[in-house]
Amino acid sequence: MNKPTMAIQLYTLRDFIRNAEDFDSTLARLSAMGVKDIQISGIGDIPAEKQKEIIDKYNMNVCITHKSMDWMKDDIEGIMAHHKTIGCDAIGIGSAPDEGRGSSGRVRNFIKEAEEIGKTFKENGLTFNYHNHAFEFHKLDDYNRCMMDVLIEETDPELFYFIPDVAWIHYGGQNPAEVLKKLKGRVKVLHFKDYIIDENGYRKFVSLGKGIVNLKECYDAACELGIPYIAYEQDCDWVDGDAFKATEESWAFMQELSK
Repeated sequence: MNKPTMAIQLYTLRDFIRNAEDFDSTLARLSAMGVKDIQISGIGDIPAEKQKEIIDKYNMNVCITHKSMDWMKDDIEGIMAHHKTIGCDAIGIGSAPDEGRGSSGRVRNFIKEAEEIGKTFKENGLTFNYHNHAFEFHKLDDYNRCMMDVLIEETDPELFYFIPDVAWIHYGGQNPAEVLKKLKGRVKVLHFKDYIIDENGYRKFVSLGKGIVNLKECYDAACELGIPYIAYEQDCDWVDGDAFKATEESWAFMQELSK
């Protein structure tokens, strides 16, 4: 049983990576915590060469990114060159565009575009990766299956990979560990996120281990399935409004979980 490498998804700290100076200070702080692996998302307009310089300064590895599908469609050579510069072979999107949701036809059109991108990525030693939210687990308007079923069953495993988010899977009404089994061999990075339902019935994201997602079960499944990385991500609702505090708490939980 292989233990996944723990990582931090920088989208959690997106307000602190808007320029090169802040990116440097953020990686310095993460490095002091013992973080060596990161996902880049929500970063400011920092040239790839400068990003790589700072990444190397702290001896870090970029395991995956989130980038826009528009960039992939409009400048595929540029996005591939960017990732080769920063030393990352996995390119992800944070969600399907609006026109790729809601009906089986729209989803299949999205799959066609994604796999065309995925084919070019594969030819260049890269992979296309899809990050889910909860809407993928709602039944499609014209179909007796959900979008996630279509994405899993009707995509080429060599062209279309996944970045499963355990909190969104849970919030979508599914057991994350069971969904992960359906994605065997198609996941490089698994997102760990946690949440509660507050007294008013609203979803609220919390630090890892403080919510209702069975992260131990998810971790065991990741080990069993040989998933290489687990990355902490929190969209909002940080501890006392402090994204760094939430990151520190969640990183401590991940270290304890992986002992």
